[in-house]
Amino acid sequence: MTAGKGLEGVVATQTAISSIIDDTLTYVGYNIDDLANNASFEEVVYLLWHKRLPKADELAELKQQLADNMSVPQEVLDQFRTYPIKNVHPMAALRTAISYLGLFDEEAEEMTDEANYRKAIRLQAKIAAVVTAFGRIRKGEEPIQPKTDLSYAANFLYMLSGEEPEDIEVEAFNKALVLHADHELNASTFTARVCVATLSDIYSGVTAAIGALKGPLHGGANEQVMKTLMEIGDESNVESVIQGKLDNKEKIMGFGHRVYRQGDPRAKHLREMSRKLTKLRGEEKYYNMSVKIEEIVTSQKDLPPNVDFYSASVYNALRIDHDLFTPIFAVSRVSGWLAHILEQYADNRLIRPRAEYVGPGMQQYVPVDER
Repeated sequence: MTAGKGLEGVVATQTAISSIIDDTLTYVGYNIDDLANNASFEEVVYLLWHKRLPKADELAELKQQLADNMSVPQEVLDQFRTYPIKNVHPMAALRTAISYLGLFDEEAEEMTDEANYRKAIRLQAKIAAVVTAFGRIRKGEEPIQPKTDLSYAANFLYMLSGEEPEDIEVEAFNKALVLHADHELNASTFTARVCVATLSDIYSGVTAAIGALKGPLHGGANEQVMKTLMEIGDESNVESVIQGKLDNKEKIMGFGHRVYRQGDPRAKHLREMSRKLTKLRGEEKYYNMSVKIEEIVTSQKDLPPNVDFYSASVYNALRIDHDLFTPIFAVSRVSGWLAHILEQYADNRLIRPRAEYVGPGMQQYVPVDER
């Protein structure tokens, strides 16, 4: 046996959910460009879970189910108030809250297909309310209940700000949710599948996935991108700051990808939304800075931007706190996690790889007083 570091190049399972072939991302065979330009996030959720797009009545039913299940138990909201807010990253709060939610689900340990699907609905619905509630409570504001006549994307923005969003804001956020929904066997999805392959419950699987997404080499990259933009501050500083980082061999977050070689196909969609939204806000400098950074890094390192790079300026233009960027990633990606969890349950085998041993050879125990 030989080891592939980071499991690079190792095919660990089969899936009918999403694929990355020749730098093309598809969900159940639908090109991500097609979905990003045309589909609602709710349609994508249905597609990932059912392996087909919904009919009109099926889509209406899913939207209603999500709206009906967005409310979060008061105990979960009260728990947020006990956190040492200044020291708690929202991803840590989300990880704890999703685990805690499982205690209030009477079907948490029920493993039938029907029960797991109902739990998937509840988790997809409530994660949006959890993130927005935490975002408000830590500022001393009260959580806002969702509106049943708003889409999933619009409801998230409404529950976060208390104001119904403009059409372009909904378009941008819906597009971001669609683009982040699934991504083959990424680190957090693999973590979820490993967890539930033991036949652990669906809440454990999602909690484990959130823990994996929390890292800056996975979901935390977009928050780091915004930190870089804030550090640069002005367009005139881009070249000196980025060149300095490159000369010091610092990693520029938001560039490159383990799987894509010619570029992340999702990035262009958020690049365009960044252009539109920053212009609307009178904050074109963040888009312009991003374009200049892309030009420098791509020309010198041959690393194109990934989906995280322009999502940072999009979320900033939507007036979203920077440390909520990664929880928003989870709000979308939970749809993919749940699809993979349901797929794993349907044809399960315990995931138990081997390791290539590189330690010392056979040794002889020596009593402690003789060492």
